[in-house]
Amino acid sequence: MPKVGMEPIRRQQLIEATLESVAELGLHATTINSISKRAGLSSGIISHYFGGKQGLIEATVRYLLTNLKTSLLSKVKPNSDAHTRLMFIVEANFSMLQQQSKTTKTWLSFWAQSMHDEQLHRLQAINSKRLYSNLAYSFLHYFEKDEAQQAAKLAAAMIDGLWLRAVLSKADEETFKEAELLAKQYISSLISSSGVQV
Repeated sequence: MPKVGMEPIRRQQLIEATLESVAELGLHATTINSISKRAGLSSGIISHYFGGKQGLIEATVRYLLTNLKTSLLSKVKPNSDAHTRLMFIVEANFSMLQQQSKTTKTWLSFWAQSMHDEQLHRLQAINSKRLYSNLAYSFLHYFEKDEAQQAAKLAAAMIDGLWLRAVLSKADEETFKEAELLAKQYISSLISSSGVQV
């Protein structure tokens, strides 16, 4: 009989093992066995907790999405001004977890697979919408609605693009920091175009 309170620990072990397996083998070559071996758990426990490999992959993506959200919420305070909020959004997307090899490789595999998998595509749409809406909310402080939405689209594309370029070039921490700084400078330039100096 499983120990009480072990389920959250086992779930996290399996998610971490999934990140490691996808980073090493890719999404297609990752199997229930490759995950369970890395977790040091029986393969049957994956079906028990997640219903199978697909359920575990989705849970792993949700874990990454939740981490992004938590990273932002941990920084933003009720009295944070719009510019500060925008800078925090950038920082959350370039956090240390988002730079780790196993995380970056999982994101890339997930993005590629989301074009062929309806549930993963839905999660990707949630991720994109969350980034866009967080940016648009802050840009409304500087622009009318249409211009704020346009600025949010541009800023989201810049954040994603700089992150992707850093990942594909196998960047180190310093290069990620440079990419983060470029994203912040770009957002500040968008704000300056409204006539507000930051």
